[in-house]
Amino acid sequence: MVNGKLRDTRIVFMGTPEFAVGTLSALVENGYNVAAVITAPDKPAGRGMQLQASAVKQYAESQSIKVLQPTKLRDEAFLEELKKLNADLFIVVAFRMLPEVVWRMPRLGTFNLHASLLPSYRGAAPINWAIINGETETGVTTFFLNEEIDAGKILLQEKVEILPADNAETLHDKLMAVGRRLVLKTVDGIVDSSITPAVQESGKISEAPKLFKENTRIDWQKPAHELVNFVRGLSPYPAAWCELLVDEKPTMVKIFAAHVEASPADQTAIFNDGKSLKLPCGGGSCLCIDKVQLTGKKRMKAEDFLRGFRGEISLQ
Repeated sequence: MVNGKLRDTRIVFMGTPEFAVGTLSALVENGYNVAAVITAPDKPAGRGMQLQASAVKQYAESQSIKVLQPTKLRDEAFLEELKKLNADLFIVVAFRMLPEVVWRMPRLGTFNLHASLLPSYRGAAPINWAIINGETETGVTTFFLNEEIDAGKILLQEKVEILPADNAETLHDKLMAVGRRLVLKTVDGIVDSSITPAVQESGKISEAPKLFKENTRIDWQKPAHELVNFVRGLSPYPAAWCELLVDEKPTMVKIFAAHVEASPADQTAIFNDGKSLKLPCGGGSCLCIDKVQLTGKKRMKAEDFLRGFRGEISLQ
């Protein structure tokens, strides 16, 4: 638990998804003084399109923490309310870009937790792109905000191994666990002035752009080992996808797990061995699909899908 000096340090926490809840809960459970939470406005979700509170809001309300949900971060009414909180430190985890008028407000500054070893994988999807690019190591970084995205001075970092069996979900969970501990260390170090912020190395910069339908589509010209990383890096969300002919109808297919096999030299079509769908790829390799979802169907093992499917699947 925190000492008196830390207990008197008023913190405003900013975040929205489940990844941020891990850090917020660590602050609360360890007795840090979280004066308020800033999160995204409720959004319609589900079949009934009912308003859904963010994961951070749900947790904050369960702990009776004040919640602010500004639509615009430059709104004068919001800025006035933020100033009245008299916070010493802002912590940002998986939130949107802050205007300078916000991040300059607290006397101890504003720091962010990012799911990579900055300056590698700056951007919206660092977990996904680290796996997609075949990295064997990533990590988490805390850094002070400045005018550029993910470019401020580094406070602390911790490395995390990416295992061959990891996908975006399992790596997310590992980074969340490591990140929550790193944030506590960072708060302690800022308050007792034991951390010396370091400028990011410009020669190591790489980007992790936001994921869209266009950049999550499978390119069958790439070798299978690259496509396995592509599938892992996008599983379970938003999922790698392609379009195949199912009973001669173009159908969107999402792929959640796959492995590599050598491809016979004459294989140019999908091969169904009753356990997986095997698709020819670049470099004479073959991608074997192990878990799949067709439009309008449930996600399932390829073996289970093939057991109940009597139609034909082919390349376009």
